[in-house]
Amino acid sequence: MSYFRAILAPALLIGYAIAAFAQTKPITLEDIWEYGTFQTKTGPRGIHFLNDGAHYSIQNDNKIEKIALKSGEKIASLFDPSASGWKGKMDNYTLSADEQWVLLATNTHPIYRWSTQADYFVSNIDGKKISPLFDSGQQRYATFAPKADKVAFVFDNNLFFKDLSTNTLKQITTDGKQNEIINGASDWCYEEEFKLVRAFEWSPDGTKIAFLRFDEREVPEMTMEKYNGDEYPELVKFKYPKVGEHNAVVSAFIYDIRTSKTIPVATNSDPDDYIPRITWTPDGQLCITRLNRLQNHLWLLLANNNSGKTTVLLEETNKYYLDVQEPQFLKNNTGFVWQSDKNGFNHLYLFDMKGKEKAALTQGNFDITAYYGMDEVNELIYYQAATENPMQREIYCVNLKGKKLKKISGDSGYHNAQFSTNFDYYIGSVSTLNTPPQYAVRDREGKIVRQLEQNTEIKQKLRDYGAVSAHFFQIPLQYTLPEAGGPWQGALNGFIMKPNNAPPGTKHPMLMFVYGGPGNQQVLDQWKGANYWWFQMLVQQGYIVACVDNRGTGGRGADFKKCTYMQLGKLETIDQITVARYLGAQADIDAERIGIFGWSYGGYLSSLCLLKGADVFKAAIAVAPVTNWKWYDSIYTERYMRTYKENGKGYDDNAPINFVDKLTGNYMLVHGLLDDNVHFQHSAEMSNQLIAANKQYEAMIYPNRNHGISDTAAKLHLYRKMTQFLDKHLKEVSN
Repeated sequence: MSYFRAILAPALLIGYAIAAFAQTKPITLEDIWEYGTFQTKTGPRGIHFLNDGAHYSIQNDNKIEKIALKSGEKIASLFDPSASGWKGKMDNYTLSADEQWVLLATNTHPIYRWSTQADYFVSNIDGKKISPLFDSGQQRYATFAPKADKVAFVFDNNLFFKDLSTNTLKQITTDGKQNEIINGASDWCYEEEFKLVRAFEWSPDGTKIAFLRFDEREVPEMTMEKYNGDEYPELVKFKYPKVGEHNAVVSAFIYDIRTSKTIPVATNSDPDDYIPRITWTPDGQLCITRLNRLQNHLWLLLANNNSGKTTVLLEETNKYYLDVQEPQFLKNNTGFVWQSDKNGFNHLYLFDMKGKEKAALTQGNFDITAYYGMDEVNELIYYQAATENPMQREIYCVNLKGKKLKKISGDSGYHNAQFSTNFDYYIGSVSTLNTPPQYAVRDREGKIVRQLEQNTEIKQKLRDYGAVSAHFFQIPLQYTLPEAGGPWQGALNGFIMKPNNAPPGTKHPMLMFVYGGPGNQQVLDQWKGANYWWFQMLVQQGYIVACVDNRGTGGRGADFKKCTYMQLGKLETIDQITVARYLGAQADIDAERIGIFGWSYGGYLSSLCLLKGADVFKAAIAVAPVTNWKWYDSIYTERYMRTYKENGKGYDDNAPINFVDKLTGNYMLVHGLLDDNVHFQHSAEMSNQLIAANKQYEAMIYPNRNHGISDTAAKLHLYRKMTQFLDKHLKEVSN
């Protein structure tokens, strides 16, 4: 574990120096959630790198401007819809591959987390002629064909395309129906868990469209109520497959534009199998990712475009589960880059088009955390990795033989990048836990070409408001984990924030913040945003705030991440309770006044910690918590737990609703009534069990709010309620 020594060993609990900023201004909840006092600025948003690699386009009000990467100079107004007299408001836009046509989206409405529908308009680049794409209702995922002569889209769960040269509309599918059949778009579960939204792809020559069809007729229906001030609430219905229930049956098709024929693709799959990705090879062969329901067996299939028959390009298995990846094909069609943790850490590999591994492009005891793309002219790939430290991210390039590795990011911290089309430049961001993001244009060597945003105002506010420095620390632990291949020795990573200038001997209440879900990391050397300022506010008021990543989290290889398999909640809870005991033994922390707060998976763990760690935690806040994995969606839960029928003990032993009798501390339960992700059912059933056990608790319900409870009024209300709860139960000095 040598990577810890460089930045963490000096901070091994707890005698560290905190930056001596004089507190001059109190931090308020209104500053954080209403006034935007601490909102950071970003680099240019919504940019599209242009084909020449030296410029990008960006929306400015209702215009699209062309900007030089090196100088930042506005070269031209690339597109101005007012030239035609168009009066709409541009929400976003898409340029065609030849940059001569524009798709405008207006009146955009969200559907679920990522999906939207909008009114689309098509225009040539001079903006003198703008026409609606479709006039019978809002469309989803309008997408240019490669030659910009056609646009495909989804309407009313059916797939269409419009021929722009003849202004004719073609309906490809006709069986689409709400809550029954979806063509060309994904269902709720694929969108949430596989990040698949648009489920169609144009072939490279634009003569075919591959698409997925979701048959969700057998999927059970979830209902929620929306309150609009009318006499009766609106009933919201959607298909949501829970653990062990029917999933949508997904099938793949190839539609030939020239013949108007739809060819079914023989995926040779069980109806329960998943098809989380479709893509085309550069020479126009459809590649389908197939994954079994247990998510531990994956195939890449190549389809014959005429017969629909498939052959296996690659096959991979795992004794736990596989994360879905997408093959990155070389433009010359000689192979593809593939991500896999088959050797214990997530790495990049080069395969040929017969599925034979040609090279390990990266290797070592670290994880690749993002793949940015491939510069085939120079035979280089670019990626992000946690090479030097699992809490940091660097940017690298390496050649297609896995040689000449080069780090192109600068100082330590959390680096991210968005590369230009020819990889000559990238817009890079870097932040640390204690410094806000900085953005700059950099060249392919990582040298700064132009500064974009330094967030100097936020840096000044850190001083003005007396912000304390968050410090990293480690807690050494030793466990025997047969499921991880044997004994595991190491340390859990954390950060801690403490008040400045407290009188000697002062014992502070402590709030622990937790998420802790599979592959997630909260302990990162990265700016935290709004929660960071709430933590600072609590520290100003005398709290200590700490966060520790338990086993099962990311950035430290497959064994560390997957050791929670079949028993979500067990090891995570043990770790958080152990951490609380360890910190509670420190001289400046009052072990009798420790609370824990989490949201979603974090709410699940905060509930378990309060119940199973009743002798450790005095209070817990659980926002939108899972309270029994039986009620969560099939794709996520079965990936880590299998079904309840297969693993009932794993479910029951770690369901908060089964341990309400152990409640002795103070519990606050929060949920949005329109949470389509973790349904209000979880909190309702938890409440039923608490009432049956005669256990008192506090609750806050947010009507018409989803999983994020994200609007300004609700966020301010929630954080005030949570602050009051903590003050009530943790602020008083114990007797």
